[in-house]
Amino acid sequence: MTATAPPFGPSPSAPRRPLTAAGLLTALLGAVFGLLLAVASPASAHAALTGSDPQDGAVVATAPKEVTLTFSEQVALGKDSIRVLDPSGKRADTEAAPRDLHSGSTVKYGVALRGSLPDGTYTVAWQAVSADSHPVSGAFTFSIGAPSETTVALPDNEAGGGLVGTLYDIARYAAYAGFIVLAGGAAFVLACWQRGAGARPLQRLVVRGWMTLTAATLAMLLLRSSYTGSGKLGDVLDLNGLKAVLDTKPGAALVSRLLLLGASALFVAVLFGTYAKREDPREKKDLTFGLAIGGAVIAAGIAGTWALAEHASTGIQPGIAMPVDVLHLLAVAAWLGGLVALLTALYRTPDLTSAAVRRFSTIAFVSVLVLVATGVYQSWRQVGTWSALTDTGYGQLLLVKVGLVAVLVGIASVSRRWTGRLAAGTGTDEAESDASGTEEADAVAAEAVISDRTEAEASEDPARAAQLARQRAAVATAEKKRIRDADPGRSGLRRSVLAEVGVTVALLAVTTILTSTEPGRTQEEAARSSSAAAAGPVESGPVTLALPFDTGGENGKGTVRMDIDPGHTGANVIHLWIEDPGKKPMDVPEVKLSFTLKSKDIGPLPAVPVRLTEGHWTATGLQLPIAGDWEVAVTVRTSDIDQTTVDKNVKIG
Repeated sequence: MTATAPPFGPSPSAPRRPLTAAGLLTALLGAVFGLLLAVASPASAHAALTGSDPQDGAVVATAPKEVTLTFSEQVALGKDSIRVLDPSGKRADTEAAPRDLHSGSTVKYGVALRGSLPDGTYTVAWQAVSADSHPVSGAFTFSIGAPSETTVALPDNEAGGGLVGTLYDIARYAAYAGFIVLAGGAAFVLACWQRGAGARPLQRLVVRGWMTLTAATLAMLLLRSSYTGSGKLGDVLDLNGLKAVLDTKPGAALVSRLLLLGASALFVAVLFGTYAKREDPREKKDLTFGLAIGGAVIAAGIAGTWALAEHASTGIQPGIAMPVDVLHLLAVAAWLGGLVALLTALYRTPDLTSAAVRRFSTIAFVSVLVLVATGVYQSWRQVGTWSALTDTGYGQLLLVKVGLVAVLVGIASVSRRWTGRLAAGTGTDEAESDASGTEEADAVAAEAVISDRTEAEASEDPARAAQLARQRAAVATAEKKRIRDADPGRSGLRRSVLAEVGVTVALLAVTTILTSTEPGRTQEEAARSSSAAAAGPVESGPVTLALPFDTGGENGKGTVRMDIDPGHTGANVIHLWIEDPGKKPMDVPEVKLSFTLKSKDIGPLPAVPVRLTEGHWTATGLQLPIAGDWEVAVTVRTSDIDQTTVDKNVKIG
């Protein structure tokens, strides 16, 4: 399958040539990336807060000893990653580093609170870095005793947003583009068109890919501390921040990438130096094999720096996901980077052979197969369900990416005819070339005689010699251009590849945004947790209970009927009716009431009922801070020495 497209746009005779094509491609790249960057939300990390204790909005009767946060996946926390602020904005925690409370697959951290905290509303602000290198932050509140006013003002911008986030996203995009051009361009030269090693346009293309990837990696390394921390551009040159970054997994990956880029610089120097000048077929074959092995190792290593620090390194099946991710990136580079190299060769070099195009066709076909296989696995791993594919931002972006890949594959399947026409035209062109060989030889001989005479005249005049040199260069360039543009198959192929590269630019932009978007599987898990927490306070109405009792004394049997209104977290009003076995109101000397949430070690919370009438008691202002299965205990005293306690579990929403 060739990575080419069907003809569309101006005819081959239209005056659109290299500069116009390059300008069109540059404008398309800027427009697509700018549009996608504008509509994209700030980079949301791939770890999500799935729970906390106390919960968001909860009202607890007594101050907890610590605040705990539960995440969907592993995160990295610093000393001040979790802060608890009192109503006046002062630190309510002990300011110690978060405590690791992991249990099995549950990722949980906690911070201890100071003793004797007053009643009021407290704010928990947190910021972390997920295992796939992206920052995440958030805040929630809980209250002790009763809610109160708070003066705490939290930043409006999310972690990874702002100017630093935008610059980091641009650098990430440039890194992907540079790697694709570097690896794909070098692969095109070695595997498809070895004579292209001496072509200056291809040399410049690959070198620019190396420079882009190197500059982007350095920028990401410098921006990393501010990107995951303060968000201030002024902190980019903070040496302490840079040192902290180097101790992290993403920092180590970026440094490893720079070291591999040093090795790749040597590879590029040999490819376009020694290899391009080598003439002996046997020596060139051996050098081709060595460069292919070395280049593959370097490319896999650079691709591995993404796999080790981002998506593939966390979540389910990381041992399988990381090599699959490396294979996916290499296939992308071979196909899309080869497309860019093919486009450059078609526009800037007159001697690209049809055999080179056919070889790239085979490589592109294999790359597409690899992309489909690895892409299906990656999609399942990051999405998980059909609903996540259609209902989450990650899933919708993934559908856009799949659509763009389908467009590329569809264009490529139709465009095979241009490769066929180019191949078919080769034999005819060679025959015509042989037939006209004598005429061209005569013309060359005549021109040589004139040239010798002119050079003899110009040898005495340096200015005339310089003018002749410029004229000859212009004539040679015009001749190359005439030969290149005279082939309609080649012209159609050029337009086709330009169209595909345009789609590739959009595909790369979508892929870059996809890497900074929370996976659908994680989004659904976080949404389920949030829904469960949000559903708690609005559950059903009053709760009604009946608790039979027997104190063992005379007239000691009866039933307590209880209504808890409204029956959810917060303040509740309780009504008690005490009846004898005949269901008549029964007067007793004393009634006590308490609530205990054993799963959270809360309680018992006492309530003191007040007698209203015979057999009717009420308690007001009872605060139930958290939803759950509460144990209700009622103590009934029927005489000075006869009393009993009965209990029953009740669901408080």
